[in-house]
Amino acid sequence: MFFKRQIRQLFIITALLFMHSFASASTLLIMGDSLSAAYNLRQQDGWVSLLENQLSQSHPEIKVVNASVSGETTQGGLSRFDALLANHKPNWVVLELGANDALRGYPLNQTTLNLEKMVEQAHNAGALVLLVGNQIPQNYGKRYTEMFFNLYKDIATKYELAYVPFMLKDVALNKALMQSDGLHPNKEGQPIVLQNILPYLQPLLDKNKENK
Repeated sequence: MFFKRQIRQLFIITALLFMHSFASASTLLIMGDSLSAAYNLRQQDGWVSLLENQLSQSHPEIKVVNASVSGETTQGGLSRFDALLANHKPNWVVLELGANDALRGYPLNQTTLNLEKMVEQAHNAGALVLLVGNQIPQNYGKRYTEMFFNLYKDIATKYELAYVPFMLKDVALNKALMQSDGLHPNKEGQPIVLQNILPYLQPLLDKNKENK
């Protein structure tokens, strides 16, 4: 009888520890395009995997979900986003979309609306958002390239978001760090991309969040 009571108590303690671990777990959702999907690289060499490795040491309670898809537009991302929020219930969202809209010459007012809708959906789901900005080549015209670059800042200001102005800073113009297409960082460029993002992401991760 005593042995059975010990086994029962041990089971209860184990269950409580498991429930506490589950409750304290947090999720970081990466919502991006090929720049976050390790395009033409091994997944483990992309900046998101490098981030996941780093967080496994500094924030082991954080699970990273990379929902990035090569070629994704803001419209495509918006169509998937609500389901991703429902399935993963993230505490934080890194929103890195828009470059493919610009490269295809899409109207930037629609890109802005799509990003704003995703920001609002994330906020409604209780997630903090890091908005990641980008730039496109100057051959798209000065007015269009400037409008594209500035739309991220405008959204960040409107919603008071943490904001990375340019994720490819110190990478995009260095051929040694870029793939032959001139659009995507190579393996050597990925750690620098991560270092461009971390100073803006780290303060969000360190904020205390209520368990969902």
